[in-house]
Amino acid sequence: MRTTKLGTEGPEVGVVGLGCMGMTWAYDPNGRDDTTSVEVIRTALDLGVTLIDTADIYGPYDNEELVGKALAGPYRERAVLATKVGLVPGTGGERVGNDGRPEHVRKAIDDSLRRLGTDHVDLYQLHRVDPKVPIEETWGALAEAVQAGKARQIGLSEVTVEQIERAQAVHPVASVQSELSLWTRDALAEVLPFTEANGIAFLPFSPLGRGFLAGRFSSTGDLPADDWRATLPRFQAEALEANLALVAKVEEIAGRTGATTAQVALAWVLAQGGLVIPIPGTKTPKYLADNAASAGVRLSAEDLAELDALPAPVGDRY
Repeated sequence: MRTTKLGTEGPEVGVVGLGCMGMTWAYDPNGRDDTTSVEVIRTALDLGVTLIDTADIYGPYDNEELVGKALAGPYRERAVLATKVGLVPGTGGERVGNDGRPEHVRKAIDDSLRRLGTDHVDLYQLHRVDPKVPIEETWGALAEAVQAGKARQIGLSEVTVEQIERAQAVHPVASVQSELSLWTRDALAEVLPFTEANGIAFLPFSPLGRGFLAGRFSSTGDLPADDWRATLPRFQAEALEANLALVAKVEEIAGRTGATTAQVALAWVLAQGGLVIPIPGTKTPKYLADNAASAGVRLSAEDLAELDALPAPVGDRY
């Protein structure tokens, strides 16, 4: 596995990380298999996939417990462990809400450490900015976790350049996590250039378009029962059918490079910058190995140009 740094001041990590959300939450809830998920996390470390990403809201809460179980004993020191704070179970029918109050952050880090079975995380991230709380106040509470030795570095998720700059004025921003893939490119306009110029790691979540860009879904019927993706605009029948044209081009390039469709999609993400560390999620050993091997796929200038020219997808993200 090729390596890079988690920001210019951060630890060395594999250029491909592992997102753990789908192991317990949102995707295929009836297919949960904790034993296999523990195996996937530990195998990831053997493959050089060292950045392991979770969050307290996943589950809620039991994703951190699963990751903590997987990293027990000698596995913990081999991982660069990341979790998040700032989203909470919703009330009144909403799926999630925001809580960026400093008192919530102070309690949440202790709760996360207990569930993860560790005395610190390597990266503590603000999952979403709470519009009701100035980012400086929330970020200051995350900085307290660093000062207390509970977190090595802190990062942001789904933010604007202005928000990054406001946080930077309080404490260094090690990373920014946002969605980036061949069908979600918003970050390429401003956020990714800013992070690259300032030595901040960029962690793309859903770099495979929630599995769609790997060629795993050709109709809504291919989604598992009760899967959250079935509620998203891009996975509705007409939009999904139209978006298959994006997958067809990725498959074409995969066919001539000898890589899999998922590897081509991930290789495009990796080509967006030296501090870009995608965190594709999986709970399947086969897909883990496939994703890890994308670090060795080099796309030609022609391949990249063809992928850059893909049209925007049909349907909003959410």
